[in-house]
Amino acid sequence: MSQSMTRTVAAACGMSVLGAALIWGNQWLPPSHASGPAAPAPAPPAVTIPALPANGFTDVAKAVTPAVVNITTVIADRVSDGRNGQDESRERMEEFFGGPNGPFGPRFRGPQGPGEPRGRRGGGQGSGVIVSAEGYILTNNHVIENAREVTVTLPDKREFKGRIVGTDPKSDLAVVKIDGQNLPTVAWGDASKLQVGEYVLAVGNPFGLNSTVTLGIVSALGRGRMGITQYEDFIQTDAAINPGNSGGALVNTKGELVGINTAIFSQTGGYQGVGFAVPTSMSRPIYESLVKNGKVIRGYLGIGIQDLNQDLARSFGIADGKGALVSDVKDNSPADQGGLKQGDVVTAYQGSLVEDAVALQRMVTRTAVGTKVPVRVIRDGREKELTITIGEQPDTARTAKAETGEADYAFAGAAVQDLDRETAKELGLKGKAQGVVVTGVEPDSSAEKAGLMAGDVIREINRQPVKSVKDFEKASSAVKKGDNVLILINRRGAALFLSAKV
Repeated sequence: MSQSMTRTVAAACGMSVLGAALIWGNQWLPPSHASGPAAPAPAPPAVTIPALPANGFTDVAKAVTPAVVNITTVIADRVSDGRNGQDESRERMEEFFGGPNGPFGPRFRGPQGPGEPRGRRGGGQGSGVIVSAEGYILTNNHVIENAREVTVTLPDKREFKGRIVGTDPKSDLAVVKIDGQNLPTVAWGDASKLQVGEYVLAVGNPFGLNSTVTLGIVSALGRGRMGITQYEDFIQTDAAINPGNSGGALVNTKGELVGINTAIFSQTGGYQGVGFAVPTSMSRPIYESLVKNGKVIRGYLGIGIQDLNQDLARSFGIADGKGALVSDVKDNSPADQGGLKQGDVVTAYQGSLVEDAVALQRMVTRTAVGTKVPVRVIRDGREKELTITIGEQPDTARTAKAETGEADYAFAGAAVQDLDRETAKELGLKGKAQGVVVTGVEPDSSAEKAGLMAGDVIREINRQPVKSVKDFEKASSAVKKGDNVLILINRRGAALFLSAKV
């Protein structure tokens, strides 16, 4: 592959750097036809764009395709189609998005292998990328999940028995090991340097068509809240990704690995121009942890978090609406021991500004266990600096979703009762039961518009504890028309703030 080069583009007076044409409105004019003196304009800053390889994309394809392998798994004496690991995920996503006939129409799919499970060994059902000369292969968890046997076939027709080193369903990544000599590899790239609009190539085995290369651009970066995996920071691309591409490589114009192709957004189950890849900024640390420990070790604070909507930001005195609102702090967790409290708004973590709850989640999970991290919070309208020692995330830990409580009104239409031990047990609440439980919410009522649901346990109103229906009525009566009301609830075991304007 040719040596990497860059070129600088600087547009001036509306003319392309090639001097090919000027465009005025809808009229095209050659440069020689441009008349009249042009008013001097400040030169825009130079933009550095990665250059294409000297031989187009052929150098990239030749370098990468030998290391993108075909993965076939045997499950219950059948060759899987790669779908088994996605059934539950797909059902969850169809429920979230309303299914194929729901209001959102398109849905997410893992680009798994074609057809129904086969009773014989056949074409590839998934892809993988050899990232180490020792034979370590990075792929998707759903490609090898529940596999009794794993077979890896290289483009040069060599076939190996694969051993699963470790899996991480939370990111849909897995590592498989093969024993071989003179194995080709794909070099790691730095996904953090990707830019929207940059060329990328997807390499894999769509529909069992081995060593297929497709071209596209980076459509977006940092895609989260997709409901595809628990931890999301996807590269979005329009490079064609289809069933069988799962676990394949997304590479830049240098032939470096920048992502693992994972999912597509599709109405048909095939390519529609929207694909997602796990970036190497996430996948490489996970790969290294799986190889070293057989599992992924993530940083852990022990908090529930949510985004700030406009009303919540106003309630907590956050002018710009940025930060992550702490809705819950687990007892004896690193956050509890470090002094973090419910109602704090985390605005900076380890010197970096926190935009929202998802951003904080990414920062924490990527922090090494034992690291002492400076954390800046807003508490009762004042900035406060804390130092928290990051712990190791327990296997049973749940990461709070970034939820937003949006509302216009509050309380009217909600039926509540005191929370007793039996009800608390039914709701899955642990520890001392406190609050009032919402037993019903009238359709189109103020309570429904406030975001309250049957089964919610109201713990606080405007930061005042609610331990009984009497407390609830007292706090409710103190609310006047036009007030912003801050409500702390417990929903299915997770704390959540709602903000409503009466």
